[in-house]
Amino acid sequence: MGRRSDGGSAVVVGQGDKSTGTEEGLENHPEDRSSNRRVPLEAHIMSKCPDAQACLQQLVVPAMEQISDKVDFGLSFIANVSSGSSEIKCKHGPGECVGDMIILCAANLPFPPDGSDEGAKTPTIRSLGFANCLIGEYEDIPGRPLVEKCAAQHGIDFDALNRCASNQDDDPNDPDKLSGLALLRKSALRSAKLKAGISCTVRLDESVWCVRDGGVWKDCVKGGKASEVSVLVEEVNRLYDEKN
Repeated sequence: MGRRSDGGSAVVVGQGDKSTGTEEGLENHPEDRSSNRRVPLEAHIMSKCPDAQACLQQLVVPAMEQISDKVDFGLSFIANVSSGSSEIKCKHGPGECVGDMIILCAANLPFPPDGSDEGAKTPTIRSLGFANCLIGEYEDIPGRPLVEKCAAQHGIDFDALNRCASNQDDDPNDPDKLSGLALLRKSALRSAKLKAGISCTVRLDESVWCVRDGGVWKDCVKGGKASEVSVLVEEVNRLYDEKN
């Protein structure tokens, strides 16, 4: 399980001057996607969390295989962010912070890689597949063999991914290069703002849909049945028809 915490064995990533980042403008979350007629669907996770693994494998990915064209999907990450510096603490250690950054970088790389489609990013279903591949073996995050394998399987440019994840310049206003640290900072601020502190928290249409914590589903709507793929798919279809 994973809960945001200021104590324990959390580690620090990216200490430095105060960041210029804010919680607005996060790449790879539903409100930044193109069509406002799609249904916002978001999962808040920690990359080295077994509940995140179960959440993706049992609910999110199977549902997305059926409704990816009807939702604005995003993965957001849970970590402790300092308001006075670029300091970030991740519950499961430094590898988790790196894993979070790698997944965010993958979702925000130009697509196609040559940038011929200006402003386009990695297709959601591809970046989700990459994230699911990594988290499926979360114990090995952020090992290079695992990252290379998942990148190859899902068509992610490993070199570009590595550059983004290695960039420690915590400046979200830098137009020239992606920074994994800046992306993680924004993502963690978003989760904190939405009070999504448990990995995994699934939100649908801006409300909590279901939570996976300690190996069990809880706080699930629809009479506790929201952890069922068919129930999520049915609700997305209903909301999509309502919006369109």
